[in-house]
Amino acid sequence: MPAAKPRLLLVTDLAYQARGRRYCDEDIRLSARLREDFDVALCHPLDAVALMDAFDVVLVRNSGPVLNYRTEYEAFRSAALERGTRVYTQLTGRADMAGKQYLLDLSAAGYPVIPTVDRAEDLARLPVVPEYVVKPKLGADSIGLRIVPRDRLDTVTYDGVLVQPLIRFAYEVSFYFVDDAFQYALHAPDPEQRWRLERYEPTAADLEFAQRFIAWNTVEHGIQRVDACRTPEGELLLVELEDLNPYLSLDLVDEAVHEAFVGALKASLLRLTGTRP
Repeated sequence: MPAAKPRLLLVTDLAYQARGRRYCDEDIRLSARLREDFDVALCHPLDAVALMDAFDVVLVRNSGPVLNYRTEYEAFRSAALERGTRVYTQLTGRADMAGKQYLLDLSAAGYPVIPTVDRAEDLARLPVVPEYVVKPKLGADSIGLRIVPRDRLDTVTYDGVLVQPLIRFAYEVSFYFVDDAFQYALHAPDPEQRWRLERYEPTAADLEFAQRFIAWNTVEHGIQRVDACRTPEGELLLVELEDLNPYLSLDLVDEAVHEAFVGALKASLLRLTGTRP
């Protein structure tokens, strides 16, 4: 008889409606490939706690913004940590998985990040621009984000929000990693079309930029996406380090890149379950 495959619970919200993306398509196709090496079941994030004990690993994919079910997500984290559940991406991530505090920490530490503050008395640290972005520390997918003119900053209530300058960047670019290994990059040439992405060939300096944040996050197993913007002066600045459930835009990469990514993901999951050294 063939050896039993590891059991994988893929946590996803197939009904979530994302702007400019079809989350469900990506996870349906990815689950089909994972089934080659795992016994796979899909579940909604609200069902994960009740089901996860029957599986060898829990893969959190396009599960939608945690903001929509914060209490239940915290219960999932607590239960997984208490039970020693193998979760992918591992729950020790220091970036979006834990909210947006990391943007403040990285900004204060001098990393190349969009300048970020969360107190009125720190506004002087931000460059003087006509408009500013105000967004929740626990936000995602632009939920709760608003643009505030400079002369209206005194109306902002600093209760769980971040303030950043609205930067008129040249384009956005995303770098995708499995564990700490770079896989591919995509960019949005039109700043007004965030999810109209094209293949991007990063320079050595680009990869050094992205790897710096991957190293800072110290995630040993998981999928991470480093989102950055290119300023008119040519500098890259971190926009977001997504380490919880980053959308992968796998439909936009060529077959060779797609196969390499799936292979890296499978190998990482198999190592985590002890099936492969």
